[in-house]
Amino acid sequence: MQLNSVPSLDVLPTDIGSGSVAFGTGDRPTTDSDDPFQRRADWTLSTPQGRRLTEQKTTALRQLLEQHRGDRQLIILQDFPDPDALSSAWVYKLIADQFNIRCDIVYAGTLSHQENIALVRLTGLPVQRWSYQAAKEKDLSVYGGAVFVDNQGTTTQLLPLIEQLKLPVAVVIDHHSLQSDLHAEFSDIRPQTRATATILTQYIQSGMVRLDTSNNEHVKCATALMHGLRCDTNRLMQAQEEDFLAAAYLSRYADAQLLNAVLQSSRSKRVMDVIERSLRNRIIRNNFSIAGVGYLRYDDRDAIPQAADFLVTEENVHTAVVYGIVHDEDEDLEIVIGSLRTNKLTLDPDEFIKEAFGQDAQGRYFGGGRSMAGGFEIPMGFLSGFNENSDYTRLKWEVFDSQLKQKLLRLVNPEDEVIRTS
Repeated sequence: MQLNSVPSLDVLPTDIGSGSVAFGTGDRPTTDSDDPFQRRADWTLSTPQGRRLTEQKTTALRQLLEQHRGDRQLIILQDFPDPDALSSAWVYKLIADQFNIRCDIVYAGTLSHQENIALVRLTGLPVQRWSYQAAKEKDLSVYGGAVFVDNQGTTTQLLPLIEQLKLPVAVVIDHHSLQSDLHAEFSDIRPQTRATATILTQYIQSGMVRLDTSNNEHVKCATALMHGLRCDTNRLMQAQEEDFLAAAYLSRYADAQLLNAVLQSSRSKRVMDVIERSLRNRIIRNNFSIAGVGYLRYDDRDAIPQAADFLVTEENVHTAVVYGIVHDEDEDLEIVIGSLRTNKLTLDPDEFIKEAFGQDAQGRYFGGGRSMAGGFEIPMGFLSGFNENSDYTRLKWEVFDSQLKQKLLRLVNPEDEVIRTS
């Protein structure tokens, strides 16, 4: 998938929230040794299990980073990075800085969700957009390794390029179920953890970064982490003990006013239109709400998960699946993108999506998930591309809509054999 999108979002630090006071007791002395191995851990807010696992992982990560001291690494996010990915990558960058490792955080898709745009703009989060074509023209030989945070390469257009150039995979840190084997030098994949932000917060607690409330970047990064943790735990309603403890720790440093400014960002009219379309087109079977929303511009891709978030709130619905055909600005390439949201504890989104849509010719799944949420991307192959004939585009949508409903309903209601799209 090599979709082009809007020009890169200009990322400029702002002073919003920088003058507010972080709550708690975060302004502790920061005179510990600059050597990361000698920093004192702060486990006052952690579970014994999380402490043991994180101690093991951080020891291994420290050793790896020491071996790569002075290198340059490329941190790769999913094409449509969410707050969990953005904030976690920022923490990894701060950790790598301790070892004189320069990191660039990149994504190949777009930031379209209003909260994601606000997060990057208001915090000055150091992320760059690299389209696949732009990445091909860059000299990637300057990087000693690739780092995948909050993904395992299956949701980024840049993975084939990394593999083609044989850039070593140094680190993978993720909380999703195992998607692929990247043969990383260091791997920390915890499917039972609700957010990658929780994992990175535990790294901070282990002493890999000493946060300081007088450091504006630290305050903004902690605020971003709080937002990432909040988003991936459905505003902490699906949080586990380790997530609450991570949030409590971050509260010492996070800027409440800055976080509120991010959360106050409003939905665009186009997003509201997609939500309305999903409501109009939905079918409900066995407490599943399934909706196709037709064609969307690449910039509006994040309207799909927001529509799924809305549909799952309907009475007597425990799971919502929303999908549409997303096309790039030149309308040369198209891809089916979908999102699943559920509040049914016994439904595993990762297993459901993998069973519904299977794998491609290379054995890679078209999607996966985590607790209560999942997503999928299905290339359209030969049928991809713009056609001026409106009848043709309508027929193409009906074919894909029918096929997707059929695959979903095989699991939702096996007795349904006739699929109706009208």
